[in-house]
Amino acid sequence: MNPNNLLKPGERTDDLQRNGYQIIQSKGRFCFGMDAVLLSGFAKAKPTETVIDLGTGTGIIPILMEGKNKGKHFTGLEIQEESADMARRSVALNHLEEKIDIVTGDIKDASKLFGASSFDVVTSNPPYMIYQHGLKNESDAKTIARHEVKCTLEDIIAQSAKLLKPKGRLFLVHRPFRLVEIFCLMHQYGIEPKRMQLVHPFVNQEPNMVLIEGLRGGNPRLTVEKPLIVYESEGTYMPEIYDIYGY
Repeated sequence: MNPNNLLKPGERTDDLQRNGYQIIQSKGRFCFGMDAVLLSGFAKAKPTETVIDLGTGTGIIPILMEGKNKGKHFTGLEIQEESADMARRSVALNHLEEKIDIVTGDIKDASKLFGASSFDVVTSNPPYMIYQHGLKNESDAKTIARHEVKCTLEDIIAQSAKLLKPKGRLFLVHRPFRLVEIFCLMHQYGIEPKRMQLVHPFVNQEPNMVLIEGLRGGNPRLTVEKPLIVYESEGTYMPEIYDIYGY
């Protein structure tokens, strides 16, 4: 399919380095970052499993996960219609209409939209910043993606607990400074933290991201994987990062 037929003014296509897939992006909206790529590599889906990505933005996580996993079907839920429209066009660009659905809707209504216990896997790259932290324009697309304007961390975990089948898995990428809150909320809503990996920009720097897997109804036992280091030197990724990106 000719990407020019799907692009609107000010938009571009970026190569995802995976199965020839591309994604439509715009400077005026939130563009995906490394956190989404790392989550798509950390999360796993089996051939019989269905996956929903909460707050999918322009659809980066479902598209990358479809390229990396054998999941049966992927759904992206996004509250901003403009972002959801871009995601749908990216799905069409990659001929993935039979594998990926993009739904416009509120995360807080997710279990009403899809029904309880309807997914095997939930993924989310949620807004990291607490509502008032550095907030300027709460209707701006980038602000909504970065700040808890439309939903909170509790909304995401509470809805994940409802959406997941028993023993279903939640995969999150977030900031380490909210790790205690994440674990407390997961435990509160019956999702047991099972696997965690801290992400460091350089080997001698503090972590700036954390990847977490939780199991609905799981027993207490957390595995802490070896830290993931992003850069070997300035401008050069570690081999693990190149593998995740698909270079």
